Amino acid sequence: MKRIGIIGGTFDPPHFGHLLIAEQALEECELDEVWFMPTRIPPHKQGSNLCTDEERIEMVERAIESNPSFRLMLVEFERQGPSYTIDTIKELRSRYKDHSFYFIIGGDMIEYLPKWKDIDELLLMVTFVGVKRPGHPCKSIYSNDVILLEAPQLEISSTEIRERLFNGRSVRYLLPDSVICYIKEQGIYGKG
Repeated sequence: MKRIGIIGGTFDPPHFGHLLIAEQALEECELDEVWFMPTRIPPHKQGSNLCTDEERIEMVERAIESNPSFRLMLVEFERQGPSYTIDTIKELRSRYKDHSFYFIIGGDMIEYLPKWKDIDELLLMVTFVGVKRPGHPCKSIYSNDVILLEAPQLEISSTEIRERLFNGRSVRYLLPDSVICYIKEQGIYGKG
């Protein structure tokens, strides 16, 4: 059975923090691959993307191209409506019956698991992997259902990167060079 990590997000833009978390989960959970899954319409961030779906997809492709264990998965773009994790996992399990899935989240998200749609059913279908972050508790009624990982900390946020780009500041060492080049070529996020 293939062990597949899933890291979802808006990836607006994808940065080294995403890549580091994925690599850490790949190693520590002995995963075969990590699938990067851009969300089409995240229920908690509707209408907040600053670039197009096509631009986000291209940036993820560029960010992961050097790692043969990373793969882009666009299942959430194949359906309409909000991107709920439960619906995505059901679809993946129907397509990939010989895979087990590990859903990678930031440790700060563990306390919000009780608010996830159909969380009890979801916990039966996927193993959650929480990456610890300093200053964020990793506690909820579901804490025992989550594998906790230590990872080197890179306090990078996509919001901060967008602000830096808008203000003409450097994002070197925050994003892969291929992503920076694409952002500049396309004029995404303002001045770039």
